[in-house]
Amino acid sequence: MSSDHSLAEQQTARHPVQYVVSSDDMQSKHYTQQVETSDAHMVRRQALAEIDNAKFGWFHIKACLVAGVGFFTDSYDIFAINLCSLIMGYVYYADATGSAKNTTPTNIDIWVKGSTQLGCIVGQLLFGYLSDRLGRKRIYGVELMIIIVCTIGGAFSGSSVRGLSVYWILFIWRFVLGIGIGGDYPVSAIITSEFATTKRRGAMVAAVFAMQGFGIVAAAIVAIVVLACFKSGINNDQLVLDYVWRIIMGLGAVPGVIALYFRMTIPETPRYTLDVERDVYRAANDVKATIGGKDAADAATPLYQEAARQPPKNTKPTWTEFYNYFKQWRHFKVLLGTSVSWFALDVAFYGINLNSSIILNAIGFSGSGSPYNKLMKNAAGNIILNLLGTLPGYWVTVFTIDRLGRRTIQFIGFAFLIVLFCILGFGYHKILDKSVAGFIVLFTLAQFFQNFGPNTTTFIIPAEAFPTRFRSTCHGISAASGKVGAVISSLGFFHLKDKGGKDAFIPHLIEIFALFMLLGFIVTWFVPETRGKTLEELNDEEEHQ
Repeated sequence: MSSDHSLAEQQTARHPVQYVVSSDDMQSKHYTQQVETSDAHMVRRQALAEIDNAKFGWFHIKACLVAGVGFFTDSYDIFAINLCSLIMGYVYYADATGSAKNTTPTNIDIWVKGSTQLGCIVGQLLFGYLSDRLGRKRIYGVELMIIIVCTIGGAFSGSSVRGLSVYWILFIWRFVLGIGIGGDYPVSAIITSEFATTKRRGAMVAAVFAMQGFGIVAAAIVAIVVLACFKSGINNDQLVLDYVWRIIMGLGAVPGVIALYFRMTIPETPRYTLDVERDVYRAANDVKATIGGKDAADAATPLYQEAARQPPKNTKPTWTEFYNYFKQWRHFKVLLGTSVSWFALDVAFYGINLNSSIILNAIGFSGSGSPYNKLMKNAAGNIILNLLGTLPGYWVTVFTIDRLGRRTIQFIGFAFLIVLFCILGFGYHKILDKSVAGFIVLFTLAQFFQNFGPNTTTFIIPAEAFPTRFRSTCHGISAASGKVGAVISSLGFFHLKDKGGKDAFIPHLIEIFALFMLLGFIVTWFVPETRGKTLEELNDEEEHQ
């Protein structure tokens, strides 16, 4: 994965101009080389300027929608398991006795929910690297195929005659599903970032990520609709719920199927074509096809015409160049900042959101009576909490990020989360005893500042802060660091939450989350402010071309 700084050395001229300034051949050759380099720079700058300064149009909207539908699917699949795991307890543990009745055992629940996060780590690292190595276009859509197949496969999970139970079959499907979901993170982020205009880049990438909020709410809405359709059957026989969880899970494949064709037909980003494939002519035509830039075939300048006759010099990134770039502290600290801040955020984000039923139980949304009433109330509680905090947080970020800046919003989010988690943790029982409404307000504020804050900015900054040649790899490393935090949180949450009694350790876990928010706040100093700068300015790429 070679540094973009080597472009000047490796990119040859598309239109060599011969000037005889001396009888000395070496002097003539040297002068020709200078002219060639200047010409190549001019073509590159023109193509990039057309992307950065383009008028916001249909292609930008299409790019956001195509990438956003994938994130809608991702979040639906990740968070639908909360409801599905609850429902499965009524199916597969209906005959259990005591507190185990109608409840998925904790050790099984851990791995069913955590399997997707484990797969995400693999997918983020793998697809992040492949996107830099093979190109964004060549692999865009592959991750969505994995998601579609595994979502449907998981919905049809069943126990084998001997050996694996339905839960372990589901674990396998959801682990591979996680690879697809993980792959979607770097590829969608990078494609959106590299096609975006400088002025609206933050809003475009944030809008893609904000589709997660709709996916979370959609999972709960679908659960309510499907439960309502099977109400009479569930009240007569709770084992009918076996249909319900499968339908809820399987419907997660629908938006992915809709988006698949558009992902397969999206063009390669001109930045990758210019900086890795070194094909100036094709990059210029891609700009024309996507945002209406100058058509290379019709361009009056001889530079484009000569470019059409010159074979591109494709130089793939290498790990040696990756190492040489990041052994410098000024570059490594950025990767450290994006990775550790995402790790810290996800410890709290997934620790709470993958276990929302515990919070809902604390505020009275666990329901009582029949399985149908309990599940309906739990789904309704999920919708209320997300509509109050999660969705507004995402979209306030979309509309403010290009004014306030990424780093500023990340600082604001972490600061408020430190305070809110301290209040919720140290005052957990006192607040619930005096005012459930007050607890809900504080909790939804925490949800709001997670999303109007580091949950969104940790996704955006890695898509901007690294050179084109290993931008996707770095985003994958940052995202995978976050999922490591999610896995640690999921395992730790379940092992610690009942220490001292059922759910007795929850307040202390929230206090621990506050410490991780402090860590995130500290390492945010390492990340740059990317607002209002081109991707090349952020990485000094133009300077070294």
